[in-house]
Amino acid sequence: MVKSNVIWIFGDQLRGQAIGYNGDPNAITPNIDNLARLGVNFTEAVSGFPLCCPFRGSMLTSVYPHNCVPGHEYQMNPKQKTIAHVFNENGYHTAYFGKWHVDGYKEQNIRTADCFSEINKGRATMHVVPPERRGGFERWIGYDNNNSPWDTWVHGGEGDVTNSFRLDGYETDCLTDLLIDYLVEQKEKDNPFFAVLSVQPPHDPYVAPDEFARNYKPHNIQLRDNVPNIDYIKEQAKQDLAGYYAQIENLDMNLGRIRKSLNELGLADNTHIMFFSDHGDMHGCHGQFKKTTPYQEAISIPFIIGGEISRYNGRLNGSCDVPINHVDIAPTTLGLCNIDVPVWMEGTNYAHYRLRGSRSMEEPDSAYLQSVIPTGHEDSIEFSWRGLVTKDGWKYVCFENTAWLMFNLNDDPLEQMNLAYNSKYKDKRKELNDRLKKWINDTNDQFVLPDFK
Repeated sequence: MVKSNVIWIFGDQLRGQAIGYNGDPNAITPNIDNLARLGVNFTEAVSGFPLCCPFRGSMLTSVYPHNCVPGHEYQMNPKQKTIAHVFNENGYHTAYFGKWHVDGYKEQNIRTADCFSEINKGRATMHVVPPERRGGFERWIGYDNNNSPWDTWVHGGEGDVTNSFRLDGYETDCLTDLLIDYLVEQKEKDNPFFAVLSVQPPHDPYVAPDEFARNYKPHNIQLRDNVPNIDYIKEQAKQDLAGYYAQIENLDMNLGRIRKSLNELGLADNTHIMFFSDHGDMHGCHGQFKKTTPYQEAISIPFIIGGEISRYNGRLNGSCDVPINHVDIAPTTLGLCNIDVPVWMEGTNYAHYRLRGSRSMEEPDSAYLQSVIPTGHEDSIEFSWRGLVTKDGWKYVCFENTAWLMFNLNDDPLEQMNLAYNSKYKDKRKELNDRLKKWINDTNDQFVLPDFK
């Protein structure tokens, strides 16, 4: 039996609403849209911890953040097995290109005299992740973190080799070049492969190459209806979003390059492409920016499983409304390749929504949401919280000992009516609180919920 290949392609801070196929009027994303149209589009996919490092730890391991990478700039245990180890054991070649952000490198900043601007003393893009902390990938060329897409250094190579070099152009373009070169090589070697392309854009700073930037002007940006009518909020959101959508169009173009290469190499019909992101970006919604909040703009992510389906090969397409989470990515990926999911993985295998076949396990009725260790950054939530979003469209979130948010997303998708303190919904609140308590207990988390009788 011929083994299927898999490629993960994901950007940083790309919210689920921000692609054309999901209805965004600003987005120019023909390649992503085509992948969604001909694949499976998980419309309710979530980032269970809307922050780079914790999401990535759970993505790689299928272990919840409180047992893996609990906060910003925390290191993943080098002894922790990842999905790469499982693929290696099953005869695959594994490769990772781009942003890593689970090595725990802490960028050092000092505040200047005005107490507002910061001077960076140590860039994480210059930090060399040692081979034993590269998650088991046989080829690893990347960096721990970087916020400068025109000035990106990468390190690594095959096995224990570490070469360092500066990318000679825009990050997304150059990392895509590395992946395409890898595809050519694997075709020549006739290897089954699992490859990852992880790029920083559309993360801030919201800058893109001129040929994309010229397509978006702040005054033409349509804001979501839950951005408050406050001038400085709207102005910042429009300015940021103009660059953000330019970055997304550039990522879309590079997805098209990858698909073209797969077709030219004769690999397309046997390669699953999984396109997603690590979390969203508020961009002024509810008056907030960036991430770490449980609002939809921060936790909703695109999640598409697609590929060449001119000869369907038993593959399914359409929309799927299960709330696939960060811990589910690795099991689902293994399922696409008919590889048994190891017992240490905590997530669910949702591969049957793409491949014809029966479910391999019971599916949860909700997705577990967390912020374990707050970052302390501006535009972030400064307290830990826990929450859930249910398959039937309810969201419930608590601070310790305190209910915080409750929304009926079916009636209120923009989350404009908080029901957490409305006595009319006290029975529903207790039901959701009890379900959240079960998530906490089942995952061996430590968090104290309010007690509703």
